[in-house]
Amino acid sequence: MNESFDEAFAEGFDDLPASVDGAAVERMRAVAHLLDESVRLPGTDLEVGLDPLVSAVPVVGDVVSGGLGLYVVLESAYLGVPFATLVRMLANVAIDAVGGSVPYVGVLFDAFFKSNKRNLELALRELGYDPEGGRARPEATRDAGEETDDGAVTIEVEAPTR
Repeated sequence: MNESFDEAFAEGFDDLPASVDGAAVERMRAVAHLLDESVRLPGTDLEVGLDPLVSAVPVVGDVVSGGLGLYVVLESAYLGVPFATLVRMLANVAIDAVGGSVPYVGVLFDAFFKSNKRNLELALRELGYDPEGGRARPEATRDAGEETDDGAVTIEVEAPTR
């Protein structure tokens, strides 16, 4: 992850493409922040969330944190993130749950493998947000029928919502 994404993750994503539900993205950001980076460890620059704290409780903690991590995946599916990316996101949640369940080192794994933050970045990338630049990608914000710099005309087609 990069600095501009980390800053936007901490403060919120202001420059989203117009077609993206900003309230849904803010809910996803809030859940990811709570689970991955809500507590700064004193005397360090390390931020951890509830995920490693909850995962300290054997079995139940990992099931609970995995279930909470699925929220970001479900919200991403609602926003129209492609299936292949949703599978990657599910793999991140599974890796987090399995890695976190290892006795003793699982808590450390959870502190450093921030699956929810990774999943939020994957979703935003698919929805037209540029994590490196900290803003909406230009091609994601063009109006239908607008002419591009190379003379081509782009037309956006939005999938129907349920």
